[in-house]
Amino acid sequence: MRRVLILGSTGSIGTQALDVIRANPERFEVVGLAAGRDRAGVEAQAAEFGVEAFALGAMEAELLVRDVEADVVLNGITGSVGLGPTLAALEEGRTLALANKESLIVGGDLVTRLAAPGQIVPVDSEHSAIAQALRSGEPHEVRRLVLTASGGPFRGRSRAELAEVTPAQALAHPTWDMGRVVTTNSATLVNKGLEVIEAHLLFDVPYERIDVVVHPQSIVHSMVEFIDGSTIAQASPPDMRLPISLGLDWPNRVAGVGAPLDWTTASQWTFEPLDEEAFGSVALAKHVGRAGGTYPAVFNAANEQAVDAFHEGRLSFLGILEVIERVVDRHEAPGALTRESLADAEAWARRTADEVIAAS
Repeated sequence: MRRVLILGSTGSIGTQALDVIRANPERFEVVGLAAGRDRAGVEAQAAEFGVEAFALGAMEAELLVRDVEADVVLNGITGSVGLGPTLAALEEGRTLALANKESLIVGGDLVTRLAAPGQIVPVDSEHSAIAQALRSGEPHEVRRLVLTASGGPFRGRSRAELAEVTPAQALAHPTWDMGRVVTTNSATLVNKGLEVIEAHLLFDVPYERIDVVVHPQSIVHSMVEFIDGSTIAQASPPDMRLPISLGLDWPNRVAGVGAPLDWTTASQWTFEPLDEEAFGSVALAKHVGRAGGTYPAVFNAANEQAVDAFHEGRLSFLGILEVIERVVDRHEAPGALTRESLADAEAWARRTADEVIAAS
């Protein structure tokens, strides 16, 4: 029986994790829940699963991680506020099922230095796919990682055609149902850039050996290319319950969490190169990742400010990446990477992004 603590329990990842646990009561026990602001929602969940320990907000979630005996902590919090709970889970020796990519990207070496081998299990579908494919060979046999991207709602559009994109269009993702920030990040491909940084930190593969390919069907979730020319892909219908279930009990599989592919029906899977002229966020993310330190935190914070401005009608779609680039260019990294220096860098990035937006 795996004792599970779920952070972000009322969000998309959290509710799907509870679906997995609800269907497998002999395998998982919920020992704690934390939500952002939805008190009524988390109280209802606690009543259903007989949980006494629950919290609201990231600070309370971090305390909950330290106070509750759990085998695995699923961090499904949105945004860099998830860093504290991520660090707490690692310090307490819990297995960390990580859906909160921002905490790894922003925390960087702070997180990786704390993590024991195998302690972090990725829950993002792309990184779960890579983790599964990597079991086919040894680390020295890996040539490159290939992350797939759906291409979002604007796949195939030129840079000029993106100039008049509206917030409503940016939220019309063809495959996934996600929140405002993540869906917009998918449209700009900032999300894929963040995932490239995450892949580097999780799997210790250099940026020059991490590629992105556009795969609109979202069936192949990512691939690993080996030195003998073999490419191992993980394929399944788009359903987050599969990577979530692996996060809860890695490397063991949970029967029935998702439907398999239907091989009796004709289908086509297509792959296209990424148009880096129209979508420059992946290249910028690699630059930021190589710079390290507080640069990824600045990248992430500037993006969040720019996305808000876009949805409030204060910034164009193309302006999102332009703001990020200008903020990153102005940043001067501090000497030591600490939680305090990260917080200072994020605050600086938000102020600077707001200044750039106001002047645009």
